[in-house]
Amino acid sequence: MNKKQIYKRLYEDYTKKHLKKIIFSAIFSIFVASSTSSIAWLLDPAIKKIFIDKDQSLILIIPLAIVVAFATKGVSLYAAKTLMIQVGEEISKALQFDMLKSLINADTQDIDKKHSGKFISNLTYDVTHITNLLSNAILILFKDSLTLIGLLTVMFIQNWKLSLISIIMIPIASIFARTLGKRMGKIVTEAQERSGNLISYLVELFKNHKIAKIFQKEEYETRRADVHLTELMNKNKKIATVLIRMSPIMEVLTGIMIAILIYYSGKLIVKGEIDVNNFFSFLAAMMLAYQPVRSLTSLNIVINEGLSASLRILPIIDAENLIKDSEISKPLEIRESKIKFKNIFFKYEANEKDVLKDINLEFKGGKMTALVGHSGSGKSTILNLIPRFYQPYSGQIIIDDQPINHVTIETLRNNISLVSQETTLFDDTIKNNIKYANENATDDEIHQAAKLSNSHEFIEKLPNKYETKIGENGVRLSGGEKQRISIARAMIKKSSIILLDEAT
Repeated sequence: MNKKQIYKRLYEDYTKKHLKKIIFSAIFSIFVASSTSSIAWLLDPAIKKIFIDKDQSLILIIPLAIVVAFATKGVSLYAAKTLMIQVGEEISKALQFDMLKSLINADTQDIDKKHSGKFISNLTYDVTHITNLLSNAILILFKDSLTLIGLLTVMFIQNWKLSLISIIMIPIASIFARTLGKRMGKIVTEAQERSGNLISYLVELFKNHKIAKIFQKEEYETRRADVHLTELMNKNKKIATVLIRMSPIMEVLTGIMIAILIYYSGKLIVKGEIDVNNFFSFLAAMMLAYQPVRSLTSLNIVINEGLSASLRILPIIDAENLIKDSEISKPLEIRESKIKFKNIFFKYEANEKDVLKDINLEFKGGKMTALVGHSGSGKSTILNLIPRFYQPYSGQIIIDDQPINHVTIETLRNNISLVSQETTLFDDTIKNNIKYANENATDDEIHQAAKLSNSHEFIEKLPNKYETKIGENGVRLSGGEKQRISIARAMIKKSSIILLDEAT
């Protein structure tokens, strides 16, 4: 995906719908530019009429005009920024929603390949850079470009010779900015990688904190944390260094320009080619132009950050599922709940050995069938193939004479409940965890499912009973209690097929 394609995609999907606010922000930017330019322009008559000619007729009008100009600039700048902040937040939410939607619907195999911390970093770190590109960069482009044009106009009106000398710094600064922008894109990518590593480490650390304690690995984990934090700190230092590198460059260029201008304008004043009031108006315009020039030269850095982030975010949003309905997919019709594995071959990665090789099995409906085998023999893999979490590369899985790759995923999974090997619960109430499988379940149905899973009795002993919050992944419950809640959740779905992965 090249820059043009990225810009087009970001505009069509995220910016276009906010054009009204962007246009209004641009209009307010015009007021900012015109009021800023008028401030520099008003210094000409202020110095000439009031201080040189000692004309008292304008002693109130010009100061009031300057106040009005500053007030107009302040109000307009507030309005322009507020509108673009709203646009930025809405774009940020849309990007995060599209990414989360893609991840929620992604193939299990794709999620397994990348640590959750990396996705969290994409969701926060990268989205921020794209939002800056689509909101802050647009505001800078409008506001500072128009302001610079207005101030340059004032400068050329006052003295075109001095203006030509002044604008030499703009292309010089742009060359430095372009070089720094390319450097920034690379560093930001590296920083995002380090941020993802840190978040991944934290997710694992919090999940396994009891293991760290029982094996007394606090010092070891502290050293690991220091390594991750140091790596991220070093990258952030580089980013900060690149960002502020423009400051000394701009200061030096500005100092050189002012020195040249004072020298040259002094000669022009002596020759009578420019008045003092014209010079001070010109100088004010040039000094006011410093900020927009600096912002515009730094804009290339923001753009490169946003483009780099887009190259990481958009592929996640655009990722297509390999496991999906086909044109011939039909609703699954359950008759006996008979499941048949026919010559199944499966491997997790193309370059790995087969986990399942020429597997032929038949599970009769209406009965409980147990898979017995040593650890790592593929029992969990077999169960995960039935709801199509993974796809065998050869062979067929058939439910009641219907190949599961020929039925819709929705109807297939509607008829299957799963109690996984690693019990997974949500940081919510017991009631909501049970009814997660059936949002329309009544309290009576929830209680009945709990009784069938032998969890009703211990739930009733809790202070808040079914409204008890169980913490992240059920941390406030014992292992057995968590598993029974998980079984209740599977049973309340009333599926034709229940898969129990080592649930005791």
